[in-house]
Amino acid sequence: MLFPSPLIRGTLLQRYKRFLADIRLSSGEEITASVPNTGSMRGLTTPGSPVWLSHSANTTRKYEYMLQIVEAENTLVGINTGLPNKIAEEAILAGMIPELTGFSTLKREQKYGRNSRIDILLTTGNGQKTYVEVKNVHFKRTDTLAEFPDSVTARGARHLAELGAMVQAGHRGVMLFVIQRNDCDSMSVCADLDPVYAAAFTKARQHGVEAYAIRCHISPEAIFADQTVPVLTL
Repeated sequence: MLFPSPLIRGTLLQRYKRFLADIRLSSGEEITASVPNTGSMRGLTTPGSPVWLSHSANTTRKYEYMLQIVEAENTLVGINTGLPNKIAEEAILAGMIPELTGFSTLKREQKYGRNSRIDILLTTGNGQKTYVEVKNVHFKRTDTLAEFPDSVTARGARHLAELGAMVQAGHRGVMLFVIQRNDCDSMSVCADLDPVYAAAFTKARQHGVEAYAIRCHISPEAIFADQTVPVLTL
């Protein structure tokens, strides 16, 4: 996924109210940017961290700058939770995930389950449906292991239950974790930070829900999946 134009470098001063950050640009100007991530962003909000922002000339927007990348532990980390669906779509269309090939149609944001929307719906020529739920991953605390979630996510647990129901109905259900950092070679569910999600993940896997993870290459010009990595069993 290419950014429309190269991102602008700055320094993080503070993140607050979940969706705002004060940033000092290289010019010395201090601005407030929107933060497209309502999660905790654990480990990615340290004041003084190098950051990269996109800029919009749209005068109807309240904030013309948007935070996209934070540097942490000497690596670039994508924080925009609106990007993983596009990244996942590009990876699937490129055949990067062998288990998600052979379909005839790919649709985004399709209604399913109990008043939910699936991120990606794949359908084969014979009508078999694969429901793909995409999750953004940017949390790492040990070695090269990416973890999800970085805080409690009741919504995520509900999605796992709905995927399990799709499998029981005769379809395929897939969790696809998009790791927006390039310093991880495996991924695991974070049971200590959200034991309810971990239990739901284990139950979903027992019901036949599949789990895959793709690691991303991050730069101020583009973010794209460059490698699949294993999802470890709890």
